[in-house]
Amino acid sequence: MTGPKALDAPHVPHRILDPAYRTATLGILLVVTLVAFEGMSVGVVMPDLARELNAFDLYGLSFSAFLVSSLFANVVAGLWSDRRGYAVPFLVGLALFVAGMGLAGAAQSAEMFLMARAVQGLGAGASFVALLVMIARVYPAEMRPKAFAAISAAWVVPSMVGPAVAGFVAGQWGWRYVFYGIIPLVVPALVMLIPALRKPATSDEAPPDGPRSRPLAMTLAAAAAAGGAGVLLHGVDRLHLAPLIGAVETAAGLGLLVYGLHRLLPPGALRFVRGLPTTVLMRGFFTASFFGVNSFIPLALQEVKGFEAAQAGIALTTGALGWSAGSYLQSRRDAAPYRRIRLAAAGVTAGVLLAVLPVLPWVTGWVAVPAWIVAGFGMGLGMATISVTALKQSPVNEQGANSAALSVTDMLGSALAVGVGGALINLIGHSSAQIATGFVVICLLMAVIGLGGTALAGRIR
Repeated sequence: MTGPKALDAPHVPHRILDPAYRTATLGILLVVTLVAFEGMSVGVVMPDLARELNAFDLYGLSFSAFLVSSLFANVVAGLWSDRRGYAVPFLVGLALFVAGMGLAGAAQSAEMFLMARAVQGLGAGASFVALLVMIARVYPAEMRPKAFAAISAAWVVPSMVGPAVAGFVAGQWGWRYVFYGIIPLVVPALVMLIPALRKPATSDEAPPDGPRSRPLAMTLAAAAAAGGAGVLLHGVDRLHLAPLIGAVETAAGLGLLVYGLHRLLPPGALRFVRGLPTTVLMRGFFTASFFGVNSFIPLALQEVKGFEAAQAGIALTTGALGWSAGSYLQSRRDAAPYRRIRLAAAGVTAGVLLAVLPVLPWVTGWVAVPAWIVAGFGMGLGMATISVTALKQSPVNEQGANSAALSVTDMLGSALAVGVGGALINLIGHSSAQIATGFVVICLLMAVIGLGGTALAGRIR
């Protein structure tokens, strides 16, 4: 008789909470939970904030300022992570994020709040790219879908209680304490995360040496893209007040943006070349169609249907729950990625079209709940699949650059969609009926973008 061979032993798949991965997993999830509380809270309190600071004209730009500054930080943090590891950019990003929260709570004007949002965006952009690189380096390929599913799941509790808590805090003590209250939560999250960052996983691959690994060139390209997006959005927002100046700003911003993106994204991305280039761009289609509507749901429900802040936040809650369900499903199914992404884009488009119904005079505003469950499910299924697919298509020594490219299209899609949405609200007007009309136009525009993503999904192969 012979003893059992090693090959006879059954394969036991690793879990993200196994001892070798537990600390990193808990640290990542704690930080994601913290950021999730902030993300769910801002949308709920923005209508109150806009009224107090007289900032309705800057409603869309308040979201876009966060996203445009994140775009710049994405690139710098990606380069940093590839060359020096992900620990420092993650910690620097977290510090900037907290500083931005303090500035937002202390804001006395719309302009000061815009600056605070930009600082928050720098922090969120840096920490998020470092987090993506951390997942790529710490977890083996077969565990990454579970890691992304866990990140989506970390949004569940904040999504369930965050909008209600933010609405309650804003009603009792004012919207400023929604920002102030998040700051102390950084301490336990940071304590849990430090051990995971002390010994980051390292790669045996040669350091990156392609065109997207040159720090000065990439930093300039990031500045061009972020600055171009900002100028473009400002120009679009001014078209209804000063058409000539707005048109010049829009054209100049678009030129800078294209110049920057040509260097930031994988070669051929702007031409939708098959494979990684299109995979990266798909993130922009998803975030534009979803967040271009998501950011205006609380405004529409409060100003058109008379909802309280906490009630309006329920729609955002259900969207996040659908997102988590979709992400969990992608970690359990082996269907071809392009099929999942196509189905996901169709789901987002359907949810966006359904979101038109709540602002119609004869329809209850609560229809927003099932509408945003559908849209959120599509986001969870699609976004996690895109992340996993892009990492599989990336050489190890380009994971930082491609993670940054994912975040660039992610943030850019959101920023442009929300900025254009805000410009449409300003153009159409701020009365209840005008906001309802503007919201319908926004939904229809974002549905067209979602349909574009559905059509292009097959090109990720």
